[in-house]
Amino acid sequence: MEPQNQSGYLEFEPILHLIQEAKRRVYAKINAELVLLYFNVGKIVSEKIESANWGEDTVNQLAKFILSYYPELSGFNRRGLYRMRQFYETYGVNSECFLLWVSISNSKVSPAATLLENSDFKEDIKVSPTATQLEKHDLFLKNLLLKISWTNHLEIFSSNKKAEEILFYTLMSEKESWSKEQLRRQIKTATFERTMLSKQQNLKNTNSIAQITNNLFKDPYIFEFLNLPENHNEKDFEKAIIQNLQKFILEVGKGFTYMGNQYRLQIGNKDYYTDLLFYHRDLECLILFELKIEDFAPEFLGKLNFYLEALDRDVRRPHEKPSIGILLCKGKDTEVVEYSLARNMSPAIIADYETKLIDKKVLVEKINQLTELFESKI
Repeated sequence: MEPQNQSGYLEFEPILHLIQEAKRRVYAKINAELVLLYFNVGKIVSEKIESANWGEDTVNQLAKFILSYYPELSGFNRRGLYRMRQFYETYGVNSECFLLWVSISNSKVSPAATLLENSDFKEDIKVSPTATQLEKHDLFLKNLLLKISWTNHLEIFSSNKKAEEILFYTLMSEKESWSKEQLRRQIKTATFERTMLSKQQNLKNTNSIAQITNNLFKDPYIFEFLNLPENHNEKDFEKAIIQNLQKFILEVGKGFTYMGNQYRLQIGNKDYYTDLLFYHRDLECLILFELKIEDFAPEFLGKLNFYLEALDRDVRRPHEKPSIGILLCKGKDTEVVEYSLARNMSPAIIADYETKLIDKKVLVEKINQLTELFESKI
């Protein structure tokens, strides 16, 4: 029966909270057992096929055998068994993903995986250097794989081929608690490639704020959900973001708290209005997004720095860190950005935005170009 007066039942809220927490723990336990079951079944199937003891007919017979004993179970058909095999081979003790996970804990990451080498992931991966490989793999299972839903695992290893990509989405799924739909969008919008591209660009800038932000930001950002007209202006851009604020925050990253648009700053005898102001709980600082519907121009930085100075003097609290500014531009010349940021003292990021999905091949090509350019300067 629905309570007629909700305000009269506030004292019951703690009990509701206890019930919700218990349900969450039960679901997490069930999921962990299910994922572990699939991993262990996949291990047997993989080893039998690898040793040539089993062929496709044997796998079909196994599926029918399980069905005869447990007709109510789903997922143990031929296709499901091969998925379990793929799951085990993706994350087994000899897999590239597991070895990469161990290398991150030891701070010995390969050049191709520098994206994953950040303090956030290292804090999550605590492995004793004296542990055996099997003990490390047990931690890998318990601390990462068993915390992610089976549907998310399917999305990850079915959509990605490279170990770096797979581990990135696995780590981020656990860290950000992405739903299946959220994870699917992150993969579809090439979040791995965009985050790597952003890091490669940061490596080129000597005054980069990468150390402050731990590669939190991406470049370019994808705002396909805004449904902007072809000839939109900055007001259209800002309005569309506010109307889709939840999706915008999912795209820019977890930890953002919205403080308002057209935030008023009174300086001297004049009022100035910023575009979008946020507070980031993990970075403990204000983050200002300034929106531009044209390509980056060096003079944009002057206005951004002016706003950041005002925020730090008049809005920032004593315990908070210096404010960060992000210029979202329709496009940018990488060399112009590098010159512009070379002597810029304020924490600032210049990022592209796209209103349509980008071909992953284009992003990979950009990453390779930046890698070659960076390595040629070393």
